[in-house]
Amino acid sequence: MSFGEIITWPFAKLMVWLYELTGNYGVALCLFALAVNLIMTPFMAKSKKSMMRSSRLQPRIQELQKRHEGNQQKLNAEMQKLYQEEGINPMSGCLWSLIPFPILIALYSVVRQPLTRMMFVAQDFVTTLQDYFVGKGLFEAAAGRAGAYQEIELARLTHANWASVTADLADKLDPNLIDLDFSFLGLNLGDQPQWNFFTSTDWSDASVWGPALGLFLIPFISAGLSWVSMKISSASNPTTDNNAQAAATMNTMNLMMPLMSVWICFIMPAAMGIYWIANSVFGMARDYFLTKKYKAELDEEDKVKEAQRAVKEAEIEAKKAEYEKLKAEGKTPLNTNTSKKKLQASEKQKLDERKAALDRADRAARRERLGIKENEIPASQVGNRRYARGRAYVPDRFSNPEGAEEATLAAAAASENAPAIDENIEELNAAAEDITEAAAAEEVAEVPAESEEQELTGESE
Repeated sequence: MSFGEIITWPFAKLMVWLYELTGNYGVALCLFALAVNLIMTPFMAKSKKSMMRSSRLQPRIQELQKRHEGNQQKLNAEMQKLYQEEGINPMSGCLWSLIPFPILIALYSVVRQPLTRMMFVAQDFVTTLQDYFVGKGLFEAAAGRAGAYQEIELARLTHANWASVTADLADKLDPNLIDLDFSFLGLNLGDQPQWNFFTSTDWSDASVWGPALGLFLIPFISAGLSWVSMKISSASNPTTDNNAQAAATMNTMNLMMPLMSVWICFIMPAAMGIYWIANSVFGMARDYFLTKKYKAELDEEDKVKEAQRAVKEAEIEAKKAEYEKLKAEGKTPLNTNTSKKKLQASEKQKLDERKAALDRADRAARRERLGIKENEIPASQVGNRRYARGRAYVPDRFSNPEGAEEATLAAAAASENAPAIDENIEELNAAAEDITEAAAAEEVAEVPAESEEQELTGESE
């Protein structure tokens, strides 16, 4: 068995079983389309739900596009995060929509070669059957494109001459051969529709022009139903105004696909057109029920998410109000949700501040002991800017509001006409450092003296 026969085997067996069940080729094709739609329903349902969810996310996507306009990398990252939170795969709709094409190709192979690909008749018997009808003058072999549908003609002749074929070729008859009738509603589904039948048909005989007209209408009925099916699907997944390019592309496809199906139906046997018609009808029914089902489910999900979002926003607002209240009372709690690195930095800063305070107190004590007096530095001084915090600055104006007004007036009077820059601060600092170093050296010198005195005292004892 060749690779092509392996691919078409399940479809061929299904078609044969349906034909034997119904005894009608056209009904078997319609049931085949129904079976394909039923098999595809779980996959298409997942795709449908994903597409409907995506359409409901359009307002949030628009918001992200406005927020990150000009930063495509950030926009892509945020959209990917949004899709992950909502459990949406943007490619799922495209992936499952490609599955019907291999099925269509396999079905075309079964329709085009009913003897070898549908019945799995041996090629030797096909040649025997061809020679048999050539010998009777009922068949003329053709090569190339002209012989593309020879097996359909051989199957039709076999049906029309079933008694003679089974009698004359009894010793060579293939056990897989079945009596296949292509007729459906007065049409031969093995024939191709003719676009120019108006000029070649016999309009005086209804039995001639009737079937020809029916075959001619099949491509247009197929295209019309295909267009309606696409419109229904698009209506359930509307595009947004800012996605005008995607909407234009979709409209173009909705027009081009039906037009292509008209052309394809004219170059293929009418059986393919019947399959497309049935597939469109069942597809519209499936789309209608899936849309109705998932609309109700997604509406319920949106209600739950909206309620959760409202509760979360209420909690955030309550926390903000509580924080503002504590802030106004001066009781703002420390942020305990701090990383280890930040805690270490905070502890280091506090330790440095304590060391600096001890150093300042030590220097002040040494200066006082040595009788050194420094120029008075106002509380508002920062660096060498004496009034960086303001000429009327009072440090305890909040903790001691009763005396704040008097202290403010005193500070303003003391700073009046005083220079804004302390020009001696660097000299004072340098002098203080020199004095501190000298005091430190003096203390070091005192230590040996005390040691010597202790040693002498010990010896005398």
